[in-house]
Amino acid sequence: MSGLSLAVGQRPDQEATAELSNVPPGPASKGQGQAVIGSAMGSLRVIELQLVAFIIVFSASGLVPFLDLVFPAFATLYILALSRFAFPAAASGGDGGGRELFEGSRTFRAYVVAGTSVGLFLPLAYVLGGFARGDDHAVRSATPHLFLLSCQILTENVIAGMGIFSPPVRAMVPLLYTVRRVFVIIDWIYDVWINKTLPTNASINDVAWAWFGRSLATANLLYFSINLFAFLIPRFLPRAFEKYLTERKEIYAKTAEDKMARATTEQSGGDKSGEGKKMN
Repeated sequence: MSGLSLAVGQRPDQEATAELSNVPPGPASKGQGQAVIGSAMGSLRVIELQLVAFIIVFSASGLVPFLDLVFPAFATLYILALSRFAFPAAASGGDGGGRELFEGSRTFRAYVVAGTSVGLFLPLAYVLGGFARGDDHAVRSATPHLFLLSCQILTENVIAGMGIFSPPVRAMVPLLYTVRRVFVIIDWIYDVWINKTLPTNASINDVAWAWFGRSLATANLLYFSINLFAFLIPRFLPRAFEKYLTERKEIYAKTAEDKMARATTEQSGGDKSGEGKKMN
């Protein structure tokens, strides 16, 4: 849970599939299932395509530093390596990306909505306003944050819909991106507070615009610092490891029971065959 995306929860297509799994199979239920799943997947694809469009535009604009451009590739490779060698998914498929790793209250969901506004919608409005005003400095300052955030949300959505990633791997996605974006936001604050100075004859609109950028950068640093140090590290990451270890213990216990049952069956079969030979 990044504070911006509920990607760790159950996605719309999975909810529809879970509801339809209780319907007896038949022509009508199959047709209804395909319609519902198709509709949900269609809305999901629209969101992901918008994120991909943002990523492409930001990458082609030349406003994102090279280090931030290659960071998503590094994060993806590292996540795949963790999934393959360190924290592979359970043999039963783990939680399959369907169950939430962290179920929050209404207050927590309000916190998520606030993060979405502060981290995504307002910076996007700030960048678009910078284009409209011809303020290249504002656009260049906020674009790296939006680029990394778009990559983060897209990665969370893709991973949450696949059952091949374990809870610790899923938890590492917002953790890696948030750590990187904190440093990017610090650069953003430095740009709008130190590098940009207002002329003495600046209009009221220019002053208000400058303070909007400063306040927005500061709010993002405060929110994502709190999100990182008060939620992701002390609460979200331990919850993911706890769920992962619980799943593995359950699998080991089930495997041991199966082996014992198989051994008992084989032993009883051998005893019966021995008794048959004695009777003969």
